Amino acid sequence: MPEGPSIVILKEQAQSFAGKKIVSVSGNTRLDKERLVDQKVIALRSWGKHFLIELRDFSVRIHFMLFGTYQINPHINERKNAAPRLGLAFKEGELNFYACSVQFVEGKLDDTYDWSGDVMSDEWDADAALKKLRAMPDALVCDALLDQNVFAGVGNIIKNEVLFRIRVHPLSTIGGLPATKLRELVEQARQYSFEFLEWKKAFVLKQHWLAHTKSTCPRCHIPFSKGQLGKTKRRSFYCERCQKQYAADHSLQGSLFEKPPARRSRKSAAQAA
Repeated sequence: MPEGPSIVILKEQAQSFAGKKIVSVSGNTRLDKERLVDQKVIALRSWGKHFLIELRDFSVRIHFMLFGTYQINPHINERKNAAPRLGLAFKEGELNFYACSVQFVEGKLDDTYDWSGDVMSDEWDADAALKKLRAMPDALVCDALLDQNVFAGVGNIIKNEVLFRIRVHPLSTIGGLPATKLRELVEQARQYSFEFLEWKKAFVLKQHWLAHTKSTCPRCHIPFSKGQLGKTKRRSFYCERCQKQYAADHSLQGSLFEKPPARRSRKSAAQAA
């Protein structure tokens, strides 16, 4: 599932269509796509994981779900064999979306979206995020980071990397975090998102992963624990030694799909040798 930084990249790549008129529409969406013909694109915007095509009286919202993709001005030999969910043709160029959710947003986008909740927006409000978090003290941090009402744009990669960076166990509760850690959580959710953006543009994102999909902690050099944790049941990769668990509720732990082997003491290791 594309995270906020990837949607920002799409927004930047599609800017050439701003101010242009849609001349024809294709795709297998069940929406009344003919409504889009002759509409002028006012702006291309993003909010969290939503790509937004703003028109005069309404907008198109694209959510890529788990496997969505897009193509901008593809050459004939690069076109996908599958029909797009929505294809927009302009006098010069085209924009196609595949395996995604397409919806209309009526009225002004500013009436629908709180831009201060988008971690990559210029209007991001860290204090508002802290207030929302304090109102959910029993939430696990692994769930809170994925809550789009708090951190629009944060996905599973950012979640795992931020928690490893700030040394917080994913099964910690929001209410159990010290004030300094809570602020650090909010700060790093935004900072890592912008680092993600730069690494993604440079095609080196995976080279910077320290925890996500990794098997060994680069700090402690012991096996990571891995699990589908919290209410979201998304994959977590974390170190039991250097990521501290704050007031965790083990009843919400979720289903672990892999645990690291038990660590032996230095004395036992020496005896075995």
